[in-house]
Amino acid sequence: MRAHRRLRIYVAQEFLLSFFIGFLFFFFIFFVNILLVMAEEIFSKNVPVREIILLLVYSVPQILALTFPFAALIGSLMAMGRLSSDNELLAMRASGVPLRVPFAVVIVLGLAFSVASFVANDYLLPLSNLRMARIYRRIVYSNPRIELEEYSINRQEDLTIVTGKVEGATFLDFTVLDKTQDGKRRVIFARRAVLQEGEDRGVISMHLEDVLVQLKDAKDSGKFEFSTVESMQYNVPIKDIQASLQNPGPREMSSVDVWAAMAAKRTILARRLGEWEGQRGRLAQSLRLEIRYGREVMAESLAVSRRRLAAPAAALAALQTHLAKPVRDRTLEYYEFEFHKKFSLPFACAAFFIFAFPVGLLTRRSGRAVGFGVGLIVSIMYWGLLVAGQTLSPKLAMSPGLAAWIPNAVVLLLGLGAAFAARRAES
Repeated sequence: MRAHRRLRIYVAQEFLLSFFIGFLFFFFIFFVNILLVMAEEIFSKNVPVREIILLLVYSVPQILALTFPFAALIGSLMAMGRLSSDNELLAMRASGVPLRVPFAVVIVLGLAFSVASFVANDYLLPLSNLRMARIYRRIVYSNPRIELEEYSINRQEDLTIVTGKVEGATFLDFTVLDKTQDGKRRVIFARRAVLQEGEDRGVISMHLEDVLVQLKDAKDSGKFEFSTVESMQYNVPIKDIQASLQNPGPREMSSVDVWAAMAAKRTILARRLGEWEGQRGRLAQSLRLEIRYGREVMAESLAVSRRRLAAPAAALAALQTHLAKPVRDRTLEYYEFEFHKKFSLPFACAAFFIFAFPVGLLTRRSGRAVGFGVGLIVSIMYWGLLVAGQTLSPKLAMSPGLAAWIPNAVVLLLGLGAAFAARRAES
């Protein structure tokens, strides 16, 4: 057992060294990606160096959440490749050490990395994103050109903002094109718009002065309404520089908070489903009554029955239209996917370690280089499956939880296949 203890430490050191190499590789890639995303929007706008450093520091947890799983895959494949190519696994078995000894090390390390990744994803990531949002809002209020450049047109879905000259926190000739809650198109002209500090996250509060408002009727394209006011308040949504800088979504919330939000959304969905079912029952009953009445009058007069054919047809069309619009909550499905991803992505570390062990047995002369290459291929495959699951699950009516866990299941099945092939090769 003492020899096994030293052996476990040796295998763990080999895996940790390879993991560190993979960690540096992926950390550098994701960090550079964040730098490129921020470069145009923040770095080029004379933002203080201290604020830039803080933004980069608080972006580390979201990098760690992605780096841990893929570094675990690369590291484990490199370590197994090195141990196999140097015939150290063969030497262990020839010395009477069963494969379950190094495999136990793989399992323990995989679970440890999974827990570390989960903590980074579920606790550090939401906390850091809240801090990033505060810093970003402070930067925006001190330098509004980050969000609204002078003499520019900014479009966000149904909102279009046209700005004139910017003087400090004041915009001249500020124009907004949007929609009211009742669907009317609205144009707001303001000679001056002053940026103000607000409490709501995700919006820039503007104080508009000398305002002209034009409303266009949604039903009558030739009808317009005009009004003028001395001043008004208008909130401009902050556009997305990174997903974490928006109002907190499921990616920026802990799993407990996401679960609570899902429960609230399920309650609303259940009420909507009840209303939908009730309407379906009423439409079905109306169709049955129309058919029954049509049969009764058919026996009395053929002319009357012909006129009555339109009523059951209309009732059937209404029922078909209702059935063609089932009640779904896409936001709830998105929350469910992100909730499961908070667990599936961190625990991909364990799946990757389990996958790498039998693959290393098959590629005994591979070394670290081949393990690194295989790890990159599997990483791309895993990420592609995850993105495809998030994109296609709503269209295919697939369970969001199943879509989030399918990549892990595929990796484990590939690992089982490699283990079966390695066992056949030895027999």
